[in-house]
Amino acid sequence: MKIATVLRNDDYSREVNEALRQKLAASEAGTYQLVEHGDEQPDLVLSIGGDGTLLEAVHQYGFQPTYVGIHTGHLGFYADWRPDELDEFVRALGSVEPLIAEYPTVQCRIQTKDGQIHHKWALNELVIRNATLSTLVVCVFINGDEFETFRGDGLIVSSPSGSTAYNKAVNGAIVHPSLEAIQLSEIASINNQTYRTLNSSLVLPKHHEIELIVMNPEIMIGLDREQGVWRDVRAIVCRVGTDKVRFARYKRLPFWGRVRNAFIKD
Repeated sequence: MKIATVLRNDDYSREVNEALRQKLAASEAGTYQLVEHGDEQPDLVLSIGGDGTLLEAVHQYGFQPTYVGIHTGHLGFYADWRPDELDEFVRALGSVEPLIAEYPTVQCRIQTKDGQIHHKWALNELVIRNATLSTLVVCVFINGDEFETFRGDGLIVSSPSGSTAYNKAVNGAIVHPSLEAIQLSEIASINNQTYRTLNSSLVLPKHHEIELIVMNPEIMIGLDREQGVWRDVRAIVCRVGTDKVRFARYKRLPFWGRVRNAFIKD
């Protein structure tokens, strides 16, 4: 099995990575080849850090490998393992047939006013905000039909796994990853006698499409950990991605257990 690691940039994560590499090299349960980015494509990618590290790993290696998270900070939503469980993880790696959990993504097509098309995707979410202090103005279309004109701080289009991230912070719904859906949520919308929005999150199925017609000349676009200023964006079209990110589960930790551990359990 070819294995790559992606680390958070801190001393503790580097220590955990070194300890894990030594245990993999000494393992009698399996033969493991550690590969670096740019070399051979790995079968398994181990993310050592937080949820942000996992997002970095997914965008670095794409949809072909499976992923496992080892958390070196506070409890992470994507992580299955803690640093004190490395021996147990290495044993499981050599003896347990993992459950492969597939998580839907958000597929985005960004069109600029000069006709250029940029294809992007996110495991968690697409976030758009105005790049200046003025209000973001976006005309929202669903399946080609005009739905509303949004005015406010921003909009989030999240995947089911991303529904527990920024989307939850703006009171969006938590959606199980087995549901192939995307969710549109508002950030501080303006609602008064002149301007109205639904002021509620929308959950759309796989065959639906959201088109956001942008009225601002300059906006901020965030795609997971990537963020930048875009100028002259005409429209952003989002739908459920055709590709999924695959996680190798070597022990049982259901989605709702992850939600409880992340947000409720002491």
